[in-house]
Amino acid sequence: MARATTRFVCQSCGEAFLRWEGQCRSCSAWNSLVETVVRESPRAPSTRVRRGVDGATGGAVPVALAEISDQDEPRLATGIGELDRVLGGGIVPGSIVLLGGEPGIGKSTLLLQVAAGVGASVLYATGEESAAQVRLRAGRLDLLDGVPGREIAVLAEHDVERIVEVGRATRPALVVVDSIQTATVEELDGAAGSVGQVRESAVRLMGFAKGEGIAVVLVGHVTKDGSIAGPKTLEHLVDAVIALEGERHGALRLVRAAKNRFGSTEEIGVFEMAGTGLLEVSDPARAFLREDREAAPGSVVAPTLEGSRPLLAEVQALVAATGFATPARKASGIDSNRLGLLVAVLGRRAGVGLSSHDVYANLAGGLSVAEPGLDLPLALSIASSLRDRPIGPDTVAIGEVGLLGELRPVVGLERRLREAARLGFRVAIVPRRGRDVEPLDGAGLRVVEVATLRDAIAAALADRSTDRGDALPAMLG
Repeated sequence: MARATTRFVCQSCGEAFLRWEGQCRSCSAWNSLVETVVRESPRAPSTRVRRGVDGATGGAVPVALAEISDQDEPRLATGIGELDRVLGGGIVPGSIVLLGGEPGIGKSTLLLQVAAGVGASVLYATGEESAAQVRLRAGRLDLLDGVPGREIAVLAEHDVERIVEVGRATRPALVVVDSIQTATVEELDGAAGSVGQVRESAVRLMGFAKGEGIAVVLVGHVTKDGSIAGPKTLEHLVDAVIALEGERHGALRLVRAAKNRFGSTEEIGVFEMAGTGLLEVSDPARAFLREDREAAPGSVVAPTLEGSRPLLAEVQALVAATGFATPARKASGIDSNRLGLLVAVLGRRAGVGLSSHDVYANLAGGLSVAEPGLDLPLALSIASSLRDRPIGPDTVAIGEVGLLGELRPVVGLERRLREAARLGFRVAIVPRRGRDVEPLDGAGLRVVEVATLRDAIAAALADRSTDRGDALPAMLG
């Protein structure tokens, strides 16, 4: 039988040592030795080696690509439409999913709701809380009665071998491990949460999931920079990495996939944190907008696109005179590097000088968007704040800004504009397209196409005391 031992393996060069050392003697890397389980198998006699096709050894037999079955296994629906949307239709049996998020964001609450929505037997293994603490949360979520109360089995255990043993004995439809940073393997001496423990725990849980065909969901902690704590190998091992985002003191939560082998990584789910748990938002496109929007300098609405779902986000900017030699450039929910680039383009190509001003940018509601289509609304909000002239509350803007000050179109423009029209917006400022393309269908929205950033600023800050239908054509020549 294979005998398991431990070695300290250098993560830089792969050299193994019997004990931990601060510096690898092979490649001189510091703090690179990680305790790792090494399984030594006795070599079988040559006469007993089983041979496959063309004399190759081993148990696996190659199969022609055209002969591989394409039958899709039914997914395990979580009962939460927004989460199923992000996962691609549900959890694939035998897959392993990693859910990450900041402390207090609602990871355990969401997974307890998932366990209740599956409608089948679920093993909820927790190494962070006692069974009584899990029951308290379930009582708050009203999950103690009915099917959830009978089908969810709570196991207060951090030892991976014990969790796998119980899983094989009970054969649940889903296993939840809360969290992977508290899981431990007996053969390793490292503390829970160490690189070796996290990696080996994930490997064994992955083997259990693939071998038994049982879906496993892991809860992962995040570091202060927002990445999943532990080795990067953890994210490579799992089939999907799901992030739960939002402001801890806010009500809205976003679920998005950073990795998904069985679906798209572009979809997002929107939830609202309430006393009874995470509730699905019925109209996500409206979720990040104020109900009583008024014209204010430094604010413009942008119709963003997350996967196949349009979301309208309010882009805010504040420009103030700086008191230091180097002006500040700070952003929340927006790429700070992109903000610095737009400030330079505004000064060089649009006549909006900001060398003596601090610039602060923000996406309202705790939303975080990285698409280049936010360039135009962000630039317009900065120009509006600097000149203290508001942009109409019924106006949306979307488009990418190039280094020469030109505007470039974005994908899914018609879908964005139709959603903006549905929510009551009347004017859209978008990049000009070629002459041979079909007219945009804004579903009643007045579409103003401009070629440069300078023209877009002129259109957005037009004199609102005159009729918009006369003012905008005059501003655009």
